[in-house]
Amino acid sequence: MGYQKLQVQRAIEVIPQDGVPVPSPSGIKRSSSNTSVVTNRLVDAAANFISINVLPGDVIYNTTTSTSTIVMSVLNATTIVVNDDIFLASPNAYSIYSPATGDGPVLYVGIGGDVNVVTEGGDTVLFENVQGGTFLPVMVKEVKASFTTAQSIVALS
Repeated sequence: MGYQKLQVQRAIEVIPQDGVPVPSPSGIKRSSSNTSVVTNRLVDAAANFISINVLPGDVIYNTTTSTSTIVMSVLNATTIVVNDDIFLASPNAYSIYSPATGDGPVLYVGIGGDVNVVTEGGDTVLFENVQGGTFLPVMVKEVKASFTTAQSIVALS
């Protein structure tokens, strides 16, 4: 049975990206910076991605460039294979999150525009002309970059 989430505990700024789920705000595993540049890899010489249980499907936000990708595999303790080549310079700040599970987050749109989402049920929906300062009471799995023109989107769970 659907319900409107009015009380939330956690929030995360969303980086729209096709094929990348909205991460769980409480699922942060590591925040740091990459130490070198290798195509389709996140390399951090100070990390131990194995000990912090980074898994395929986890979400990586490059907070320097406002891009995101998903973990394809953990090559070793300091290197992750990523789906999208988002680390083109070093250092770039990043955060690794578990993907949201269960009831997906609802969205707050800070700067108005269109918001293209995949709902928790798997439907792709384009919300057109969403006004800034609006909550979208729809549980989402993904905020797609394609056709999304709104900005300052926050996921609330």
